[in-house]
Amino acid sequence: MYCVVASLGLTGIDPYRVSVEVDVRRGMPGFDIVGLPDAAVKESRDRVKSAIQNLGYKLPEYKIVANLAPADTKKQGSVYDLPLLLGVVSAGGLEELDTAETAVIGEIGLSGELRGVAGVLPMVLAAKEMGLRRVIVPAQNAGEAAVAEDVEVFCAAHAKEVIAFLKGGASLPYAKSIPVKAAGASQPPDLMDVKGQGEARRAMEIAAAGGHNLLFIGPPGTGKSMLAQRLPSILPPMTRQEAIDVTKIYSVAGALEQGTSLLWERPFRAPHHTVSAAALSGGGPLARPGDLSLAHHGVLFLDELPEFQKPVLEALRQPLEEGRVSISRVRQRVTYPSDVMLVAAMNPCPCGYYGHPTRACTCTDVAARRYMGRVSGPLLDRIDIHIEVLSVSYGQISARENGESSSAVRARVCAARERQQNRYAGTGVTCNAMLLPSMMGDACQMEDGAEALLKAAFQRMGLSARGYNRILKVARTIADLDAAGKIGSPHISQAIQLRGLDRKYWER
Repeated sequence: MYCVVASLGLTGIDPYRVSVEVDVRRGMPGFDIVGLPDAAVKESRDRVKSAIQNLGYKLPEYKIVANLAPADTKKQGSVYDLPLLLGVVSAGGLEELDTAETAVIGEIGLSGELRGVAGVLPMVLAAKEMGLRRVIVPAQNAGEAAVAEDVEVFCAAHAKEVIAFLKGGASLPYAKSIPVKAAGASQPPDLMDVKGQGEARRAMEIAAAGGHNLLFIGPPGTGKSMLAQRLPSILPPMTRQEAIDVTKIYSVAGALEQGTSLLWERPFRAPHHTVSAAALSGGGPLARPGDLSLAHHGVLFLDELPEFQKPVLEALRQPLEEGRVSISRVRQRVTYPSDVMLVAAMNPCPCGYYGHPTRACTCTDVAARRYMGRVSGPLLDRIDIHIEVLSVSYGQISARENGESSSAVRARVCAARERQQNRYAGTGVTCNAMLLPSMMGDACQMEDGAEALLKAAFQRMGLSARGYNRILKVARTIADLDAAGKIGSPHISQAIQLRGLDRKYWER
């Protein structure tokens, strides 16, 4: 007998339909799985055989062949355990099951217990487009599966519940009816904890308002990491679509806690400087997303920037420009989104005290230049704002008054973002950092004095075309914070000041 059970697979975060075809016929007893299965899929046959016997069925002593179509796409993971079990039960004549327009996902234990799998959210969101009316998932994945609105999503804790449901004699709970855990995200620290550092706080506000990349340069202990950790507290709340985008990546990566639904807090990823290029950008045997994609719609913080391996830093250049990272393998090419705010921190020299008012730098000129040279010009050119974080005075650090709170700064940031969203409505651009060159003329109109100032700076600083565009985008953000329609001279002047530290440190 022959049976087909629909399931789903993933290439990156892009789902595709998988037809689990099972044929049971007379012949030498055996159980073969074909269709480019990986090791985890091949092991399904032993889990399925044990689960069927523990459910009280006698496994047919026939030749069993299971094909996972399309046969030219690599199948990975334990997601096909449950559809394989249902296919054997149906094709082997053990039960008559109605699997029409139904996709089945789930790992199965030897007793028939269902276990959660990675990548459920993007699968169920795409089910309707693939002609599926309902999806059955493990109860542990109910939280993320409940996000789908255009398809019926049922959940089960045991294979016997699924069999009874597909026989038509029992019901399964809807995923939406299962209690959802709170997404274990902690409240980011507040900006009011920072004493002094008015210029750095202003740079953070501008970066948050326009989605710009940011570089902190300063001696050890001045608060660079402290400032970066507080950046998420002033970013605008995520929209529902942004929350879905982030949750899909975490689901595929297996980093989503089982039982949780959407992640509403913007990600903050801070990999150690020993991270590999594959761990940061994504890759490995299964082409999993890296920290760059896990920070999508959030902040990627690279502390001690020059200590990162040069290939790791250079791998950031294209994703920062395009907002996505592509991973190529022999049989597949996957693309993960990586629309991040890059925030980096570094010392001005190996000892950290170049330009310090009270401590002398002990580095030779050659050592200092070599240290700064670890951050290439093309990567530096992709960072819109460079700000010097200086040592705070005793009076500032001992003051009892707190600084301005994150909520107050966030209100101004949200107001500036709203102006940008109104300006770019219908274009797919949500903030000034994403402005396309074709949109610059209309979006970045300048007053006469501002244009003359930018022209003089372009010639004096020897800016690249990218540098010119980024100064203009930052100036547009400053004007939005001031609720100004056109970019004025003060906006251009401040944007230039936030771009000039490379001349101080990289050209010494």
